[in-house]
Amino acid sequence: MNNKLSNIKRFLKELSAEIKDDNVSNGAAALGYYLMLSIFPAAVFLLTVLPYLPIKNLYQAIMDLLNQFVPENAAGLLSNVVNQVTSQKRGGLLSVGLLLSLWAASSGMLAIMQQLNITYDVKEGRSFLKVRGTALLLTFLFGVFVIGALALVIFGGDIQSWLISKIGFQGALNIVFAVARWLIIASALSLAFSLIYYLGPDVEQKFKFITPGSVFAVILLGICSLGFKLYVSHFGNYDATYGSIGAAIVLMLWLYITGLVILVGSEINALIEHFSPEGKSKGEKVEKAA
Repeated sequence: MNNKLSNIKRFLKELSAEIKDDNVSNGAAALGYYLMLSIFPAAVFLLTVLPYLPIKNLYQAIMDLLNQFVPENAAGLLSNVVNQVTSQKRGGLLSVGLLLSLWAASSGMLAIMQQLNITYDVKEGRSFLKVRGTALLLTFLFGVFVIGALALVIFGGDIQSWLISKIGFQGALNIVFAVARWLIIASALSLAFSLIYYLGPDVEQKFKFITPGSVFAVILLGICSLGFKLYVSHFGNYDATYGSIGAAIVLMLWLYITGLVILVGSEINALIEHFSPEGKSKGEKVEKAA
């Protein structure tokens, strides 16, 4: 028992040191900036595809989900984009415009990949085309997970309404489907984070070394998002203080928190691997041959 506590204390101490040495706070600020530039192209990319799916009340469903995670004024900043793109099918956007939106959105993923290399203390050795291609692939896959999770959540809501109309038990079914909804979202996020941690840095990875950080990042992001939302709603009146740019500041802060969570999760993964006899040493890209 004492040995386990000692190992945990040592791990937390080294994690704190790694977070400080890698300037995770500054890295998260950089990610917040690049994610802010990427979020609107990413929204256009996702929302251009969604109107072609057989989803009822699409705009309201998206805004309901956004309002669960993002502070209200920050979600409102995205509402016009959501409304304009989901209101009708746009063939032009689904061709060249969609590809341009994907390219612009991948810049945020590219910034994440650069920060993950810092986590593993390696320099980028891949070609420009491979790096940009990986960023595009990760951005596209992240979009697929978001669309898939959204479709499942909305489809689950239809099933919930049908079951309530047939058998009743509204209170119990509300609880069951609320839990299922969060599990779907958490699973999609965890898989998305795992792929980012797996493909993002220029190192060879094993999934067993990136799973802990992925799970931790999803849980921490949920807690931080809800906590930040409560803070903004009850204590931080940014609209009154900053006027019309208050919503942009709130969104920037939330993206900073998101970047911080992603980087802390990667630090956990790297440290777990460095602690393991089967893992790579710090600064190595490939495991040494046995």
